[in-house]
Amino acid sequence: MEWTKEQLEAAGRESRLYLKNTSHPDPEDYRTDQQKMLPQPPLVKAPMGGTVTSLPKDFSALGLHENLFELLTRRVSSRVYTEEQIILTQLSFLLWATQGVKGIRGRKYATLRTVPCGGARHPFETYLLVKNVEGLQPGKYHYLPMEHAVEFLGPVEDLENVMDATMEGQRWAVKSGVIFYWSFVPYRTEWRYGVFSHHMSLIDLGHVGENLYLAATAAGLGTCGIGAYDQDLCDALFGLDGEDEFTVYTETVGTVRPEDAGAEKAFYNFVDEAGW
Repeated sequence: MEWTKEQLEAAGRESRLYLKNTSHPDPEDYRTDQQKMLPQPPLVKAPMGGTVTSLPKDFSALGLHENLFELLTRRVSSRVYTEEQIILTQLSFLLWATQGVKGIRGRKYATLRTVPCGGARHPFETYLLVKNVEGLQPGKYHYLPMEHAVEFLGPVEDLENVMDATMEGQRWAVKSGVIFYWSFVPYRTEWRYGVFSHHMSLIDLGHVGENLYLAATAAGLGTCGIGAYDQDLCDALFGLDGEDEFTVYTETVGTVRPEDAGAEKAFYNFVDEAGW
C-alpha cells in the first residue's frame, strides 16, 4: 500500500493526539497493584533450565577506552564486521554494562543496575544468538543478571539463516558475532506504575541500547541497534508468549576495523542518489 503525503501527515497527527491524551488517562480513584498491596512480580526471570556459564567480571585486560568525550565522538552504528571471534570477557562486559546488577534495594524490592530505570523496575530480559564468541557454543542464550551468567537454551539449526530471518533479511547482520534481543515483561513496571508505565519503559529501553553502544565502543567492537525485526519469529525463538513477555529491540555486535569506515558510507548512498 502506497500512502499519500496527506495520509502520512494525518496518521502522524492522530498518533500525537493519542500519545497526548493517554499521558494521564486514569480516573482520580485509580490505584496501581502496588498501592493495592498486591504481591510484586519477580525482579528477574527464573532460569529456563539451560546449562549455565559464569561470566568473568574482571575487565582490566580489555584495555577499555575510558574518555567519555572520545567515546561519544567515536560512537557510530556499525554494519560492517570482520567476523573475528569476540572474546568472552568482551561479551561479559557488554552484558554487565547493559543489565548488570550492582545491588539490591531492600530485601528484594528492586535491583540497582548499570542503567537507569523508572522505579528501578527493570522490565527487560536479555537473549542472545551467539555465532562466534570465545568459549560459547553457537546457539541461543539467556542472560542471568543476578548471577552474571548466561544459560544455553540450545543450538539453532541453520543459524546464519535464522539470524538473517529475525533481522527481516538484513543480510549484513549475519556477519556479527552475537545479536542481542531484549524482551519486555510489562507487569514488572505495571505493578508499580499501572497505566503510566509504558511511556517510561520506552525511555528505559533507550538507556539499555545506548549503554551497549558506549560499552561496545569502549571495548573496540561495533554495534547497530535494529528496530526492524520479525516479532513472531523472535518471540518463538526464545519461547516468549508474545503477551506477558515479547521482543522489543535488537542490536548486532561484531568485530570492526577503522579502514572499513568507507564501506559504512555505502549504506547511505541513497541519500546522495536522491539528492537529499
